[in-house]
Amino acid sequence: MAQKGAAGVATAVAESVQYQGRKASRQGSEQRRQAILDAAMRIVVRDGVRGVRHRAVAAEADVPLSATTYYFKDIDDLLTDTFAQYVERSAAFMAKLWENTEGVLREMLAYGDGSAASRAQLADDIARMTADYILRQLHNRREHLMAEQAFRQEALINPRLAVLVRSHQQILLRGTCQFFQVLGSKEPQQDAKVLTAIIGRMEYQGLLNDAEVQSEQDMLGILSRYMHLVLASV
Repeated sequence: MAQKGAAGVATAVAESVQYQGRKASRQGSEQRRQAILDAAMRIVVRDGVRGVRHRAVAAEADVPLSATTYYFKDIDDLLTDTFAQYVERSAAFMAKLWENTEGVLREMLAYGDGSAASRAQLADDIARMTADYILRQLHNRREHLMAEQAFRQEALINPRLAVLVRSHQQILLRGTCQFFQVLGSKEPQQDAKVLTAIIGRMEYQGLLNDAEVQSEQDMLGILSRYMHLVLASV
């Protein structure tokens, strides 16, 4: 998997997702099943994981109660498949993002001359690119981040969700590792773990503080300092 590149890792995660509930046999049935999972996700974002109940999901999806119990024998199956769908969609999104980002990064490297000044400019550019990614996540995919936080918390007591959460974390971690390999990092995996931890904290703080303008400046300062430290050792 490490040899497939960042986009390949995300695609592999998407293809590895397995659902627990009853499979749909017809197109109309699949649409109803998708509507149930989407409704469950909206409830998770709005009310938290504990708000997901068969009756509540059926009402949210505007389907008979019997439909939710037909596809999902219990709440655990429903929650697992709701997050499985999230991971699958997120992986597909990240595959495209990593493919574009890696191309941009290689172009940025091609324009540099290897000097200290060039590396410093590259650090600033990457910090800005990373900050822009986090802000786009907070502004355009806020509900996705809210759902992710809810499922990560639930995964502490739900082993099946824990497996999915670990798979989801690998998308960003492996992609970031590839990112640092392109940069020539001596310890790409360690650098990736630090950067993904920084991104995770910033996303959480952004959700908590509603992505205030002041926090945006702090975000850029932290990312810039980190990238300068990494590229100074390359």
